[in-house]
Amino acid sequence: MPDVLTLADAIGTDIAGVRVVQPQIHGDERGLFIETYRREWIPQAREMLQSNRSNKQAGAVVGLHYHLHQADYWYVPVGTARVVLHDLREGGPTDGATACFDISGENHWGVYIPPGVAHGFASLTDVVMTYLVDGYYNPADELGVAWNDPALGADWGVTDPIVSERDRTNPLRADLPEGRRPYWPMRT
Repeated sequence: MPDVLTLADAIGTDIAGVRVVQPQIHGDERGLFIETYRREWIPQAREMLQSNRSNKQAGAVVGLHYHLHQADYWYVPVGTARVVLHDLREGGPTDGATACFDISGENHWGVYIPPGVAHGFASLTDVVMTYLVDGYYNPADELGVAWNDPALGADWGVTDPIVSERDRTNPLRADLPEGRRPYWPMRT
């Protein structure tokens, strides 16, 4: 059984509902075997319905994205990604908290991100990320906040970020449209 930790236990900064999975690694002279996700590890989560893969070159920044209804589970088998999370859930115990930490093919951490938590990553190296989601693509639930909003205090770990047009045009947290900010309590 892996260790399933709160974010505070894993990195010292908390965002309510975020979980970090430190899986057991089984290896021998042939290589290694790792279970990267099991439903039972995060019992409060809904069933994951879809698996996705993202390949990004070093220096790419993705995010910050958030959903009102969808949770994500991220795992990086190849490379190193700097994860940036920011709690947007108004009235929640960690509203306004930002956390930055690395997941990689070296530490094998998985991270569960509940709805309402803005999430993004920077590719510190070339990266392959797999992620599970508990809802099918819904354009009405694809929201964003500016990745470089100074109010978030995020350390992306890259000097010349490669950012998509979509992510360059996301609003600052203070400018999120009425009704597009998540409220606490939410399903975590």
